[in-house]
Amino acid sequence: MEGLSHESCAMAGTLGLGKLIAFWDDNDISIDGHIGDWMEKGVPGRFKSYDWHVIPDVDGHDADAISAAIATAKSVTDKPTLICTRTVIGFGSPNLKGTHDCHGAPLGDDEIAATRKELGWTAAPFEIPSDVYAGWDHKEQGAADESSWDAKFEAYKTAFPAEAAEFIRRMSGELPANFAVEMDKFIAKTQDEMPNIASRKASQNAIEAMGPLLPEMFGGSADLTGSNLTNWSGTVKVTPENADGNYLSWGVREFGMAHMMNGMVLHGGFKVYGATFFMFMEFMRNALRMSSLMKIGTIYVYTHDSVGLGEDGPTHQPVEQLATMRVIPGFQTWRGCDAVESAVSWKVAMLRGDAPTALVFSRQTLTPMARTADQVANIERGGYVLKDCEGAPDIIFISTGSEVGLTVEAAAAMDANVRVVSMPSTCAFDTQDQAYKDSVLIPGVKRVAIEAGVDQSWYKYVGLDGATVCMKSFGESAPAVDLFKEFGFTVENVGK
Repeated sequence: MEGLSHESCAMAGTLGLGKLIAFWDDNDISIDGHIGDWMEKGVPGRFKSYDWHVIPDVDGHDADAISAAIATAKSVTDKPTLICTRTVIGFGSPNLKGTHDCHGAPLGDDEIAATRKELGWTAAPFEIPSDVYAGWDHKEQGAADESSWDAKFEAYKTAFPAEAAEFIRRMSGELPANFAVEMDKFIAKTQDEMPNIASRKASQNAIEAMGPLLPEMFGGSADLTGSNLTNWSGTVKVTPENADGNYLSWGVREFGMAHMMNGMVLHGGFKVYGATFFMFMEFMRNALRMSSLMKIGTIYVYTHDSVGLGEDGPTHQPVEQLATMRVIPGFQTWRGCDAVESAVSWKVAMLRGDAPTALVFSRQTLTPMARTADQVANIERGGYVLKDCEGAPDIIFISTGSEVGLTVEAAAAMDANVRVVSMPSTCAFDTQDQAYKDSVLIPGVKRVAIEAGVDQSWYKYVGLDGATVCMKSFGESAPAVDLFKEFGFTVENVGK
């Protein structure tokens, strides 16, 4: 089970995934030596406590014993099974077998020669004897199986053409033809109505709008649905008794949730999102990185986006998380300032089938912004001019999320020509052509970034001669209004 986390396996069992079979390579070796030197091996007991079927003490070098264990797992239980295989690392090496010396280092020429002699292996390096190859050659069987499946699918397409076309569409990752048009209508309607709501609620409204358009949409939350607001009127929970659903209550398992979301996306046929508090993305960081490495469109939803979440205090208040997510190659992070930007971020995330997206939303109510149709269209570019001034600007304010409303107020109060740029996604803005970027952030004009997170990611936009109004420390436990004042997110401080 090397490379497959115990938590992800246990999660699968908890969800009642039936005939799942996992193998534990019990060789008692890690890079530092024998596992017993630093860990008590309670893996079988742990999986029994998860209500798995556990088959212990299988000889991992005995093909017949392994086959028998697999047959048992398939026939005697409906539970997921863990097969514990005892193996010797470096099997066949006379001098290094059973030691950590052959875990991550080559055996060396002399030991390779001794191992070949020990195993009676006479074939040349990288040469597979014909009898061995024949035992593993399943090309003919594979071709027959594929041909049989193709014939069945052709019959299915003939009998049920609409259903087959829908299956092909979903598995190809292609969105319905009307998706972008209908989402644009919803975004325009939201702009007209300008609801005064938290962006997490705006996110839920967007999910409600997308649900009827995307039957492949599959959501979930790590025990925080009521806080993340990731359910909608069409939510049907998946349970051990009902697999015909579109939503998973993952429990307090951010790590397992994130990796299994990646697995669902890799399978195909689903647009997958999962949610938790923004601070808890730290439990998921390697899954985010893997999403980018694999170039898949997993969608991560995060709420309670800043110190503005209030009394839960610094353990729950994200400060450095925005900056660290923005530097993941290929990853896009969006933090909208109101319901309209939040809806646009959802549209963009759904359209990004070959790369992951994080959508970051607020707990607190955000001020709705007036915009022209052109400004709404430019939101997808990641950054745009939200409020401009008469004549050439003396200074450009750049802001995101809940701080945009404050920034607009501060600009209006200043005795200077101030342009306000809303930049919900620095990642998307960076992909624009230079002419557009220069039209938004005019070269030579002093800039100030305002965001309730650390400022390290902002110097590429404000330059060394610019300024930031950002977090310089962790948060504190207090109401949001007091925290923003304490950390300098006020009209007076921004306008200094």
